[in-house]
Amino acid sequence: MASNMRISGLASGMDIDKLVSDLMKAERMPLDKLKQKKQILEWQRDDYRSMNTLLQDLDSYIFNNLTLQSNMLKKKTTSSDESVVTATANTSAANISTNLTVTQVATAATWVSAASSSYTPSGTDTTLKINVTNGDGTSPTNPVTITIAANSSLDAVISQLNSNSDLGITVFRDTQTGKISITKKDTGAAASLVMGDATTASFFQQLGFTGAANGAELTGKTAGENAQFTINGLVTSRSTNTFTINNVTYTLKKAGTASVTTTNDTDATFNAIKGFVDKYNEIIGKINAKISEERYRDYLPLTDEQKQAMSEKQVELWEEKAKSGLLRRDSILSGGLSQMRLDVYSKVNDPTINPNYDTLSEIGITTSSNYLENGKLIIDETKLRAAIENDPNSVYQLFNANGTTFDTKGIARRLRDTIKGTIGKIEQKAGKTVWTNQQFSIGRDLNQINSQIDAFNDRLKQIEDRYYRQFTAMEEAINKANSQSAYLMNAFGGGTK
Repeated sequence: MASNMRISGLASGMDIDKLVSDLMKAERMPLDKLKQKKQILEWQRDDYRSMNTLLQDLDSYIFNNLTLQSNMLKKKTTSSDESVVTATANTSAANISTNLTVTQVATAATWVSAASSSYTPSGTDTTLKINVTNGDGTSPTNPVTITIAANSSLDAVISQLNSNSDLGITVFRDTQTGKISITKKDTGAAASLVMGDATTASFFQQLGFTGAANGAELTGKTAGENAQFTINGLVTSRSTNTFTINNVTYTLKKAGTASVTTTNDTDATFNAIKGFVDKYNEIIGKINAKISEERYRDYLPLTDEQKQAMSEKQVELWEEKAKSGLLRRDSILSGGLSQMRLDVYSKVNDPTINPNYDTLSEIGITTSSNYLENGKLIIDETKLRAAIENDPNSVYQLFNANGTTFDTKGIARRLRDTIKGTIGKIEQKAGKTVWTNQQFSIGRDLNQINSQIDAFNDRLKQIEDRYYRQFTAMEEAINKANSQSAYLMNAFGGGTK
């Protein structure tokens, strides 16, 4: 059976560990190359994923800012007196001016107890039944049933009444008078609270509503009122102060007269498009920079031993060059950028678009004449604003036309298709953080290298053990020779004495 004990070199006078270590440096060179190859693949994988992050950022901006009508076709409203009325408009509102005269704003119904509350907690549960009508005349499923737990305090009862959404009331007790005030949360003249049975009437009598009776409205009421107003000469009313007419939502504040003007929100559309151009230029600039990076092939990843011999700054500068150019002239990214340029430059053939606005250049967005800027977009702000003001719908459709072919799709939809396709190709190459290595090509290469590294480490262990066995055999031979020499010396010396 072979021994694992290693001999240190006492017989030969050699530093056996140092000799083996030096010999193993040469043996490890192929392993270092494998580890360097692994590191390059990991850096390349991370570079690909960072490019996908940039593309996803661009896609998110396009979706959130260019594809939603609520962001691209905003309307702007202006009130001549915001203390009387304010307004907002949705994208379908016409550009008109509306005159309003408010004679009465809507108010909420209230009920105030006639006497101080004499409520005392009951030793048993109490079930209340209340028939509720809201200010606009609608009702929840009546009666609204509430169970007051045994021994509930008055504060607990008030809290329970306040939290019931079907009741829709706000209740409080005035500590000075002991009286209870109830206010309907919604406005309007139709609001009512009707006692559903004798138990409920008795309960509210304890709260100070002394006239509460089964089947009757709760006493102490001040009725709510509907809003009364005249809009462009038409006298009308609403149960609430906020209501929508012709896609414009008005909020009445007080009695008075004001005019509300609805116009296209040119600034909102302009800012959405300008933000897109800025984001597009930023992203293609970073991707172009990455695929144009210089590759320094003499700067390989450092081994652990090499790092130990260098300062942190030296390591940082070395790795900066070692990481450079790993995606140089990458076909996936360069192909994606070429398609994106085609997406934005090409005409959109859609019948809803004014022929004067069916390309980006016609709304004031062109490409830089400097070829070094790789298709950077330039905005003529005056021309873009004019296009938005003249025909905002055509500008919107230029980006969002929902065609089935490349020619008939809007620019935003084309770009999102290209981005999705490019991201997919990169994921097949470099995966995602949640994927296993086996799911993408670089990962499979890494798995193969890891297997090679494991096998090579096993081989190095065998080689190191072989060197030690050889040196051990040498030491044993020297020891044996020394013993024989000593024996002979003793023998010859003994014979001549």
